[in-house]
Amino acid sequence: MNQVLIVDKAAGMTSHDVINRARRILGERSIGHLGTLDPAATGVLPLVVGNFTRLAQFYLGAEKSYEGVMRLGIATDTYDAGGEVVGEQRVSSVSIVEIKEAAAKFLGKIEQMPPPFSAKKIKGVPAYKLARKQQEVVLSPVLVEVFEFEVFTPEVAQKNASRIAFRARVSAGTYIRSIAHDLGQALGCGGHLETLRRTAHGEFTLADAHTLDELAAATAEQREDFFLHPRKLLPGIPSVTANDAQLALIQCGRAVNLPEMSKSKFVKVFRGQREIIAIASRVAGTLFHPKIVLTQS
Repeated sequence: MNQVLIVDKAAGMTSHDVINRARRILGERSIGHLGTLDPAATGVLPLVVGNFTRLAQFYLGAEKSYEGVMRLGIATDTYDAGGEVVGEQRVSSVSIVEIKEAAAKFLGKIEQMPPPFSAKKIKGVPAYKLARKQQEVVLSPVLVEVFEFEVFTPEVAQKNASRIAFRARVSAGTYIRSIAHDLGQALGCGGHLETLRRTAHGEFTLADAHTLDELAAATAEQREDFFLHPRKLLPGIPSVTANDAQLALIQCGRAVNLPEMSKSKFVKVFRGQREIIAIASRVAGTLFHPKIVLTQS
């Protein structure tokens, strides 16, 4: 089984928990994800099944979009609601205008310090493992890019001045928890991420997503409509439908001329409309060499 499916992850599950349940539902051992979500977060978690796990390399730089709530006035050691409170609790009295002005300073390319409770590795050990043992965690700032960061619905602030809703679109490697923490620091009142929902990962959105319960029900009914159509994958890479002779060469790992007229570095090679055979890289002109082969003849 070579497929991509988008899970709407529930709160309280790790990304690995999702993979384990998907393995049981589908009866497939080879399943991976394209980008982890914190246990408390919900939303878009793309899973790749079978040989499609080889597609992960093409999603390392995928942008991600989020929405959620940040709570001002309380800082935590994990930068989210699951951590221990750090310092005094300070009730936020800043206005929505001040918050928006501070938020605007996070737009563009910024150097961001990852949370101490994160998967960033220090001499091969994830930072969160050191932090849990109360060992020193020394991380270096990372250059990330925030394309959109909108603090919105002043009504939320009017109901409770400490809670601010937001939307964000960021580059790969950006921690929304760090943005929440740093925004609280910038406002002088402290802050943390209270809730987070990923609404998009690359080309995948909530419109494509299914809960694990929906996946289980569809599998029991022997339906496959929850799998993403292969033509929707990697929309920035053009598609080519190859003939049998070309496919035979590609599946043997050999270079082949393909009818591709754009200047793209890569092409997706299909047999018919639904079966993606390979991702091929341009050698010169219309000559392409398979970078990854996804199905054999």
